[in-house]
Amino acid sequence: MTAPIRVLVCDDQVLIRTGLATIIDAQRDLETVGECGDGQAAVDLTARLRPDVVVMDVRMPVLDGIQATRQLAGAGVPHPVKVLVVTTFNLDEYVYEALRAGASGFLLKDAPPAQLLHGIRTVASGAALLDPEVTRQLVGRYAARIRPADRADPDIPLTPRELEVLRLLADGRSNSEIAAALVISPETVKTFVSRILTKLDLRDRVQAVVYAYRRGLVT
Repeated sequence: MTAPIRVLVCDDQVLIRTGLATIIDAQRDLETVGECGDGQAAVDLTARLRPDVVVMDVRMPVLDGIQATRQLAGAGVPHPVKVLVVTTFNLDEYVYEALRAGASGFLLKDAPPAQLLHGIRTVASGAALLDPEVTRQLVGRYAARIRPADRADPDIPLTPRELEVLRLLADGRSNSEIAAALVISPETVKTFVSRILTKLDLRDRVQAVVYAYRRGLVT
């Protein structure tokens, strides 16, 4: 048997984090390894417990979920952990800031338990939780903040074909849609995406979208 996915639950409301932990622990492939009520405690516990996924609230005392996510999964973190942000606040600003901080996914607390469990498994697998179209709309809405004023960076270490795939990925295309556009197989697209993430030292597709906007690859 494979080891269960280790989850740390961080929420300042005891009832909510206990409920989340109960849902998680009812699954054979998931395990709650710790609970805490503020972002600083999440950072400290992550260093000690080494969870696979941190389920993170946004509005919390001491250190909010966005800042905690940045410390756990942001750019330059030596050993980033995957963070799934779960909040009651359905604001684009929160979603955007969470993804910019390094989160791999975003859910609302009123999502059904099955969606939460799917989110944890998805993030743990290395995939991003947000639908590609949602990602495109979200990052596109804030593109002016992250897109450089000059033209595309000529020093991007990708082949012309990899750049094509990255541009389509940043446009919100799924693997099958990218395959159809480039007349290649979905398996080949997966290979290209994996190479892109490795070459650019990115964790998932969400980070690749933000990278493409930052480098002026998407108009």
